Parts: sequence; structure tokens; C-alpha cells
Amino acid sequence: MKQAMYIAIGIIAASAIFLLVGFNKDEVVATVNGTDIEKDALYDQMVKTSGTEALDIMISNEIIRQEAEKADIEITQDELDAELAEYEEQYGGAEGLATALEGSGLTEEDLEKEMKNFLRVEKLIGPEIEITDEAIETYFKENKEALGQSATVEASHILTETKEQAEEVSQKLADGGDFAELAAEYSIDTATAENGGELGSFGTGEMAPEFEEAAFSMNPDEISDPVQTDFGYHIIKVTDKTEAAEATLEDSKEQIKEILFDEALNAQYATWIAEKQAAYSIENKLNQG
Repeated sequence: MKQAMYIAIGIIAASAIFLLVGFNKDEVVATVNGTDIEKDALYDQMVKTSGTEALDIMISNEIIRQEAEKADIEITQDELDAELAEYEEQYGGAEGLATALEGSGLTEEDLEKEMKNFLRVEKLIGPEIEITDEAIETYFKENKEALGQSATVEASHILTETKEQAEEVSQKLADGGDFAELAAEYSIDTATAENGGELGSFGTGEMAPEFEEAAFSMNPDEISDPVQTDFGYHIIKVTDKTEAAEATLEDSKEQIKEILFDEALNAQYATWIAEKQAAYSIENKLNQG
């Protein structure tokens, strides 16, 4: 995957260190029962725990920048937007990516810097990488099952505590009630109730067995009778369904080519950056202490 190239841990460490720039040298950054923790103490601790790694990454990124500059490589906004779109797809949309960034302590600016670094590396090293038809065929034979399309269901549900409540909701639906409105009113699944009970798409092994058995046996737009699980009673509405399909070499070629390219890029990057570090004049003062 492309994000394997992204050095998020290093960004977190470096970003955390640079947050200290806004403080004076002896400024208090926290207090514990009246005892002060000063900026210098925090900085020293951060350098001990992650400073070396963060600095190494920053040095590598500067080498990448300089090499790209020598090669007249520029990264356009269109290229960044395309890369961001791939990333959003991997996280289930822009909202999913934003949540992942927030959970990692990163900003959109941090991600953009890393995407730009990756695209520079891709342009610097990528032209040397050749993915042969033989390699693609070998990968397909070894991974055919994983490349196939699994059956999925897209569904919404209304979850109630009792069978009586579920039957009441079922009757309202039979009388023409709106599923989304009834989910907001009746469902005890607070995570989905306000969104009309939407669960999104899921495959086998992701839901309660009784829920899955019912959902996978239904057709799109069909609404189930109450289904009991350990969570309560569910009324399920299937909104879409994808049948399992066996992978073919022709349909999988581009996907496999990208996988093999990313693997080769990651492998060659390690050698490439080591060679550049040896050739550059680098003074790492953290390693002099």
C-alpha cells in the first residue's frame, strides 16, 4: 500500500517537538499538584524518546526534497488531489480519513507534506522499476482467492430492546412508515439511529451470526421480520447486495501491478536513501551528545 511509505510516527514526533516552539525556554507547560513541568524538561524527554527518529526522518525528507529539486521534479495540485482521493477511499471517505488523522495527532498539512514526499520518491525511483507480465501472473496464481470479490451486503437496521417494540415498528413499516424516521425514533443503536439506521457495507464474519444469516438471505429493498441477537431485536433493511465473484487475471492486472510496484518502491527506497545519506554531508548533532 502507498501509505507504507508515509512515515506517520516521525511526523507525530516532529510535530510534537515543534509545538514547543511557542513556549519560552523556562515556561511551564503543565503542573501536577502545584509542581511545575517546564518546557526544557519536556523537550529533553521528547528528544530521549523520539527525537533521534524524528530527526532522521526530517533528514531523509530534506534529502528527498533536494534530489527532487536537482531532477526538476515538481508535484502539482492535481497529483496531490489524486493521491488524497486514493487515501480517502482507503479510509472509507473524507470523514474516515479526517478521523484517522485526528486520532494520530496529525493535520491535513502534515498529510499533504507526506503525500508530496511520497510522490517525489515515486518520480525519483519509479522509472527504474519494471513489473513484468510473468511477475503479475505469478502473483495472481499465489493470491487468486484473496483477489476475488467477497459477497457484501449494504443494510440499515432498527434495534429495539424487546420483541413487542420490534413488532410495533414492523407494523408501522407495514402501514407505510418511513424506515429512517422510525430508526431515529425507536432504535437504541445510538451510533446509527440519527442516520436512518445505516450500517454501510459488510461482509461475512463482521456482524452477529443471526443478523448476517438474515441480511445475506434478503434482496435489496426488502425489510425483515424482527431478528433476535444478543443485542436485542433487529429490523433489517437491505439497500444493496454484491455477490461473490472469482478473480480473473485480466480484471486483476492493474491492481496487481500497483501492489508489486509499491512493494518494489518500498524495497528500493531503503537502498536509495542509504546511498544518498552516504553521499551527502550530514551533521547530526543529536548523535554527538
